[in-house]
Amino acid sequence: MQQATARAGANIALVKYWGKRDQRLNLPAAGSISITLAGLETRTTVTPDPALTADRFVLDGVEQPLARVGALLDLMRELARETVACRVESDNNFPTGAGLASSASGFAALVVAAAGALGLELSKRKLSELARLGSGSAARSIFGGFVEMAAGQRDDGADAVAHPLADPPDWPLEVVVAVTDAGGKAVGSRDGMNHTMQTSPYYRAWVDSVGDDLAEARSAIAGRDFERLAAVSEHSALKMHASMLAARPGLVYWNPATLACLHAVRALRAEGTGVFFTVDAGPQVKAVCRPGEGERVAGVLRGQPGVREVIVTGLGPGAAEVPGS
Repeated sequence: MQQATARAGANIALVKYWGKRDQRLNLPAAGSISITLAGLETRTTVTPDPALTADRFVLDGVEQPLARVGALLDLMRELARETVACRVESDNNFPTGAGLASSASGFAALVVAAAGALGLELSKRKLSELARLGSGSAARSIFGGFVEMAAGQRDDGADAVAHPLADPPDWPLEVVVAVTDAGGKAVGSRDGMNHTMQTSPYYRAWVDSVGDDLAEARSAIAGRDFERLAAVSEHSALKMHASMLAARPGLVYWNPATLACLHAVRALRAEGTGVFFTVDAGPQVKAVCRPGEGERVAGVLRGQPGVREVIVTGLGPGAAEVPGS
């Protein structure tokens, strides 16, 4: 056993994941397709320490409750046949808990670092399965580029894992992230999913529609068809938020700057710019652009009232251990 550090990129879903078929195993109610980002990363170090009497978890310099981190470490120690407590230190280079998929990159980095620290040699499929137990979307950040997550059918969740569809160089799209509020969300994704499942009359229709969206997006990615991918991605995002809005009480993650950015993206596309939007459970807008269009889109989004920061990035690699850590 030894200290190990891993990095993982946040991912944004183009065909959205919202809701679970099994809470305990974090199994999604439907599949999803995402892109892993290059510029929004979590870096996590796991240090086995026999002097500790219990695990410790520090996020962005602040000690946190163990919760899901401790449970995941327990499972990985069981695989390694070890009992040693660990110190986990994790840092994000982007706002945490603000709708930018910090849990996805966080748990992907955690399982890779923990596997290295505990001497486990695991396949990417197994790492994806383990990451899913921490956060459903984390299963996708194990892989880079375009990634599909299967809902699976097995009760034990062994088939609810992600797999790559295309590597970043295969279709090097650009991504512009408009941060409209860097604070934490009032309602976290997990609670928001459960509330939507339990109270929204639109939820079942949302789940039933995902299969067709997955097939459409998969075909668009295979054919590098930007317009087709734009149409299905915006449709998926707006349907997901419609199901939240119809919950009782409704979940409203957007703010005025969010709406301003959505209208700006649509105006740009009407003028011929290759761009479309997607929005997860939060107020931040992600604009996916054809190669070479990112800076123009970024300039327009910077000018929208209420936009605090704009990040220009692209598609990135999957989670990996940092050499020499």
